[in-house]
Amino acid sequence: MFDFVRRHTRIMQFILFLLIFPSFVLFGIEGYSRFADKGTTVAKVDGHEISQADWDNAHRQQVERMRASAPGVDLKMFDTPEARQATLERLVRERVWQAAAGQLRLSVSDQRLASELQQDSNIAALRRPDGTLDVERYRQLLAGQGMTPEMFEARVRSELAARQVLAGVGQGSFAPAALADVTLRAFYERRQVRVARFDARDFASQIQPSQDELQAYYQKHSEAFVSPERVDIDYVMLDLASVQKGIVVPEAELRSFYEQNQARLAAQEERRVSHILIAAEANAPAAQRQQAKAKAEELLAQLRQSPDKFAELARKHSQDPGSATRGGDLDFFARGAMVKPFENVAFALKKGEVSDVVETEFGYHILRLTDVRLPQGKSFEASRASLEVDARRQLAQRKFAELAETFTNLVYEQSDSLAPVADKLKLEVRRLNGVGRDAEATPLPAPLNNPKLLSALFSADAIEKQRNTEAIEVGPSQLVAARVVRHSPARTLPLEAVKDRVRQQVIQELAARRAREEGQARLQAWKTQPESAKLAAAVVISREQTQELPTAVMEAALRADAQQLPAWVGVDLGARGYAVVKVEQVLPRDGSQGKDRSREQAQYAQWWASAEALAYYRHLKEKLKVESKVAPL
Repeated sequence: MFDFVRRHTRIMQFILFLLIFPSFVLFGIEGYSRFADKGTTVAKVDGHEISQADWDNAHRQQVERMRASAPGVDLKMFDTPEARQATLERLVRERVWQAAAGQLRLSVSDQRLASELQQDSNIAALRRPDGTLDVERYRQLLAGQGMTPEMFEARVRSELAARQVLAGVGQGSFAPAALADVTLRAFYERRQVRVARFDARDFASQIQPSQDELQAYYQKHSEAFVSPERVDIDYVMLDLASVQKGIVVPEAELRSFYEQNQARLAAQEERRVSHILIAAEANAPAAQRQQAKAKAEELLAQLRQSPDKFAELARKHSQDPGSATRGGDLDFFARGAMVKPFENVAFALKKGEVSDVVETEFGYHILRLTDVRLPQGKSFEASRASLEVDARRQLAQRKFAELAETFTNLVYEQSDSLAPVADKLKLEVRRLNGVGRDAEATPLPAPLNNPKLLSALFSADAIEKQRNTEAIEVGPSQLVAARVVRHSPARTLPLEAVKDRVRQQVIQELAARRAREEGQARLQAWKTQPESAKLAAAVVISREQTQELPTAVMEAALRADAQQLPAWVGVDLGARGYAVVKVEQVLPRDGSQGKDRSREQAQYAQWWASAEALAYYRHLKEKLKVESKVAPL
């Protein structure tokens, strides 16, 4: 039946149109969209589903945010199963906090939302010289992340509501100083120990495995010697880079683009300000801040009488070491460079005007505007190179949407070859050999390390019928279609082919066993005859001073029962061998290492609050019946 459909594509399209069109009339396009967009459910929170589309969209937005905030970052690090798993976990966590905020009836006012948005540096950069927001550029910024302003602001509201839930836990957390002292003393306790190591490598040279031992190990662990299923593939990729190659921007369109973007190309207005700072940190006692404010007001009164003495008073009284020696001069700066209260006043002053006292988190300031540098627009010729890059990118984005449909149709309609789509769209057919089902087992170049693409490559359509895969979106504006040219099924390799690997693993296993047996025998002997023990020199260890001992040895030594000393402990180091530890003394923490008790107690309080927040999150997950349909990595 499917072969008939492929051979008579045009006829079937006409029939499907006749069948589907009445359904649109009766039920509406929106109903179809909701049905098509639902997708596979990957998780549930409080009965609400998180679909595969939600997950993909959240990951795409995360990548776009990273691209916007750090243009030079290597985006390949986000094209991994671990990165996608982290996105899903973050999405579940956000939904849990949102559900909790809803149950607690927590809301966010418009004023709180506006205040939060004003603190976003990306949004602050979109303000015009008069302080108003460039709404069009704001929409463009969010569109690059796949969001509308309404979607973005709704997300910020949800995040703020979630913070209220967390704030309730954090503010209610209480870690008494006495409990912190007891815990920290135990955590940083020191112990004097002696250690004897029985290294598996020391026994390896004594082991000569027989043919029977090799055969027995090979049969028992045959799954470890399987050559995994592989395919060699051809593939074509349609992306913005390939679309841009054929784009030439007409001169008239380039000049039109210049006219439309003059405001963006112009530099920001800059202001030169001098200031006098009377320092008072935000967490300083109220009396201290009041004293600093009074001194600032006293200096302001002097300046009202003699404005020309600003530089002299700044050198004498300002507590900003960076500018005081220059008479308080801060040089030119644009919006976004200073804290908000300072910036608001600086951009409201007239040239030569002195401000009132301005309060910030650093203390109290008096500002004087000394100069204004207005933005200078660049000429068309000076902007031409960057304009052409931007214009070609925008044109490529529009053209990509057109070509994507052609790409998708051709790889489906002519499923026995990638040549037609490559010829029509001027794309290169590339070869990649040895592709496995698991991207981690055979690292693939981004963006091919995509679960959907790998799944399609190992489907019956691709392997048995040797058809093209469908066009698969492997990244933002990136479509790939591939076909299998050679398939190598999984098979167990014969012993002769892996004999060296088998021998090495048998020797390693037997050497570790012999080291463990030797260590256990010595441990029993030394417990009864301590004077016969052959141990390394005594060392003092703690969680701050590990003396380069293995973690397992450290943990065993610090957890050993010290009620009766010396205490003997055996530690199985797995493939590395065995260790015997003799705990001789328990020592208090070195006093010089615990001088800053208040800082450590504050750190302990943070640990305690984090533990309570994690416990509360786990409680909410259980209460809200969180289900994950994706197996953890």
